[in-house]
Amino acid sequence: SAHPDLRWRREGQHAYANKNYAEAMQYFLRAARYADKPAQAMIAEMYWKGIGVPRDRELGYAWMDLAAERFYSNFLILREQYWQQLDAEGQRDAIERGQALLAEYGDDVAKPRMAKVLRKERKVTGSRVGFVGNLEIIPFTGPNAGKGLSIRGDEYYAPKFWQVDKYYEWQ
Repeated sequence: SAHPDLRWRREGQHAYANKNYAEAMQYFLRAARYADKPAQAMIAEMYWKGIGVPRDRELGYAWMDLAAERFYSNFLILREQYWQQLDAEGQRDAIERGQALLAEYGDDVAKPRMAKVLRKERKVTGSRVGFVGNLEIIPFTGPNAGKGLSIRGDEYYAPKFWQVDKYYEWQ
């Protein structure tokens, strides 16, 4: 729950797998607000193919353009494939419609939103010289809850999960 990007994407994937497409879209939109590129790509695919929403290729392209913002190769390839399938009018429309998405979901606004959550939820552990002591064992939540799976506290609180620059580097 301290990583809303991952939480809402996971919920979206679960709903999508169960063919609850309207619910999946709502979850993917929530994840997208926290700079989650795979969720943005799923929204793009849903619009491009008309899965659970009316087919809208221009909007599908605009979402895939947003998903490709960090140059993830798979998203770049799909973006270029989408672009080639749009006519000149569709390309203009996609660019125009994409501006509002960029203003709401682009990294320039979504990453600070995510950073705020990470700063709020981050717990400080150990000492300034590296001693972590006996950190608690943290049980998994969500789909793995109740299965006896857990993670050591020092792994859970690793900087790559809580310091925003390291978090995006890890991703």
